[in-house]
Amino acid sequence: MCGIIGYIGEDQAIHRIYPALMTLQHRGQDSAGVATYGNEFHLKKGNGLVATVFNSKNIERLKGTIGIGHVRYPTVGMGHEEDAQPFIITTPYGIAMAHNGNLVNYFDLKKQLITQELRYFNSNCDVEVILNLLSVELMKLHMQRIKPDMLFKALARVYKRLIGSYAVVAILAGRGLLAFRDPLGIKPLVMGKDRHGHCLASESVALDLLGYTDIIDVAPGQAIFIDMEHNLHRTQIARAPKKKQAACIFEYVYFARPDSIIDTIGVYEARLRLGRELGMQIAQTGLRPDVVIPVPDTARASAQMVAEVLNVKYREGLIKNRYIHRTFIMPNQAMRIESVRLKLNTIRSEIAGKKVLLVDDSIVRGNTSREIIALLKKSGARKVYFASYSPPLHYPCVYGIDMQTRGEFIARNRTLDQIRDDIGADGLFYQTVESLEKAVGQGTHSFCTACFSGRYPTTVPALFLERIEADRRMHTTLS
Repeated sequence: MCGIIGYIGEDQAIHRIYPALMTLQHRGQDSAGVATYGNEFHLKKGNGLVATVFNSKNIERLKGTIGIGHVRYPTVGMGHEEDAQPFIITTPYGIAMAHNGNLVNYFDLKKQLITQELRYFNSNCDVEVILNLLSVELMKLHMQRIKPDMLFKALARVYKRLIGSYAVVAILAGRGLLAFRDPLGIKPLVMGKDRHGHCLASESVALDLLGYTDIIDVAPGQAIFIDMEHNLHRTQIARAPKKKQAACIFEYVYFARPDSIIDTIGVYEARLRLGRELGMQIAQTGLRPDVVIPVPDTARASAQMVAEVLNVKYREGLIKNRYIHRTFIMPNQAMRIESVRLKLNTIRSEIAGKKVLLVDDSIVRGNTSREIIALLKKSGARKVYFASYSPPLHYPCVYGIDMQTRGEFIARNRTLDQIRDDIGADGLFYQTVESLEKAVGQGTHSFCTACFSGRYPTTVPALFLERIEADRRMHTTLS
């Protein structure tokens, strides 16, 4: 999962992009980058947080009123510095591109571009494949000036070759800003406009920060081109089968900020509904805890609703060190375990001698859950029950969330009792897939739930997961 931003307007692009990337930092901590265009491209990217990669000197160098930015954590590839985005290619015109998502036919496309188009690759990042495919198609048109209809025709040919998830922003040097979203809408993309220009981002919070009020979702399969005169052109490149989208439901469970609105669904409101569904399920068991405590920060809304449904106290019993990164997207196991110890501390008065119902967004590998339960018991909890407002994770995500191998899931080939014992809980509750979809979409939206259900909305090449697992094993060995 990554965060992207694109701007074209009257202001210096970096003045919009830098604060927006800070707002999207929760979507990726591995690397950050910005490309801008004035009379030439300017690029700054590297591994680390936004505040680490950029300083006043290189921000001043990023001139131009059109630009794109990116924050990343690795899915395809091993997260080396050469995988940081955006990428720039010189032909035709000069194109800079950044991307959120994952191509499940990445390896095949890369091989085809190398052997058939004699293209050279500098990284293991799949945005480089999309960038080269677009370059190939545009070169066939021999257009000195961009004609939007011809640009969209070229892009349609690119779409036909891509399988997977993608939300993309790109600069066409001296021509304008291009953005597009995959036909299923797996990855989010929103657009805002004001009298100074247009801005696109992964989440609405970035546009809220910049003061945009006219914010819309880019539709699944839609492409948008904004030329240098700020004229907006848009078209529907492709549609999902039966016009059903498959937005990643994990955005609402964990990834997106609660103050974001994605595909007209408020993330905070979705988490309240998830808590209500989970609370009703727990109530049927007859469990009566003394207190409901959230694992900060994602689970707060759901935990409040669980407490309301059960008619018991809601309390903040875990305090988070805000200078520690999100543990889910840390690159290896040892760092995750250590960061949990650094990340949280307890308020003993809310825990000691009590039956605690702990609410979290999910259980992936089990490390965080196990550590937190142990922490509460060390602080004197009489009982610790654990409730996840998402279902058990069983299947690898192939669309850009860092859960790509079967062996990473604690729920894989384990019963509920075995998971409960593994994490040290006195009781364990999971949301059902049906309740998950009902709560988030209220029956009006369709989602990708593949990591829970195994129902992938696209074809997945047979060798893709094997290659990913081999890559992950090599990465673990090197780490």
